[in-house]
Amino acid sequence: MKITAAVVRTAGGPFTIETLTMDEIAPDEVLVRIVGTGLCHTDLVVRDQVLPAPLPAVLGHEGAGVVEAVGAQVTHLAPGDHVIMGFAACRQCAQCLAGHPAYCEHFGPLNFGGCRPDGTGCLHDDAGKVSSHFFGQSSFASHAVAAAHNVVKVDKDVPLEILGPLGCGIMTGAGTVFHALDMRAGETLLVIGGGPVGLSAIMAARVRGVERIILADPVASRRAMGLELGASDTIDVGAGDMAEQLRRIIPQGVTCVFDSSGVVAAIQAGVACLATRGRLALVGVPRRLDDAISLNIVDMLSRGISVCGATEGDADPQTFLPYLIDLYREGRFPFDRLVTTYPLEQINQAIADQHAGQCVKVVLTTAE
Repeated sequence: MKITAAVVRTAGGPFTIETLTMDEIAPDEVLVRIVGTGLCHTDLVVRDQVLPAPLPAVLGHEGAGVVEAVGAQVTHLAPGDHVIMGFAACRQCAQCLAGHPAYCEHFGPLNFGGCRPDGTGCLHDDAGKVSSHFFGQSSFASHAVAAAHNVVKVDKDVPLEILGPLGCGIMTGAGTVFHALDMRAGETLLVIGGGPVGLSAIMAARVRGVERIILADPVASRRAMGLELGASDTIDVGAGDMAEQLRRIIPQGVTCVFDSSGVVAAIQAGVACLATRGRLALVGVPRRLDDAISLNIVDMLSRGISVCGATEGDADPQTFLPYLIDLYREGRFPFDRLVTTYPLEQINQAIADQHAGQCVKVVLTTAE
């Protein structure tokens, strides 16, 4: 079948709207008509080849849509079902079976390999293969193919066009607070970076009853939105040392720091903001793959500081996304306030607007 897709062909180059040919789905796959797909920082670092994946490619990994066809082996999904497309995981390795599919032993090739596990793809143009199955979906398109076990069925009473970001960025922010940091009522949190991931962490911390939530960001509009979504205080990182500003708010430091910036200096300042036995979670992709932080061993030992990385919030989409939707229905997780929609054809303008701070979370929509 013919589909419309946004294709990136060169590192750092623009997305071009093209007509591609999509092959038949495999027996364990589903074909999804995309209604909306989020624009994530990871899409852009792959476009720029900071994180390598084969080009030319159809990226996009926060897709939501309607099932149009199912493979012969698929029994739990049917045409007409509304679904969110999650990241790819094998669902068979030790980490997957233990409930941690974000740490699937095959995560790299499944999500960044540009093809199915058997090496086949599903997209091509007149010149040959175009990389597909990015994060198990390649949803910058009118249609996408995904392994059925990585797709989450959702009720039809929720607005499908905005649900896609739950599958990665919003899940990363909320899941890290719920799982990796396992924050509890009465604790305190510093969120570094007020993009969609950081703002999702703020909303999740509010659900958990975190006593004080501080957002550090250089952009005034993002600090203001952080306050609207549950932050108690904000820090303008351009106005002076972040740790000094933080300790004027909470002299003993915070229980937890959540970094979505990936900036080395910000992370190391975050360590200085931690209270004794504090916990730091790193979720932001750095500007370079060899970026590293420096930690003083004696300081770590004496204060009992712990540091962890968190991929996809250490969440299982099959159980966590329905939970987030329930919170949304209850008015406790208003992630829709982050979203601005653009037609898929305006993807390059959407990227520019998001970079300029004119919107927080872009969702690209496709015509039926």
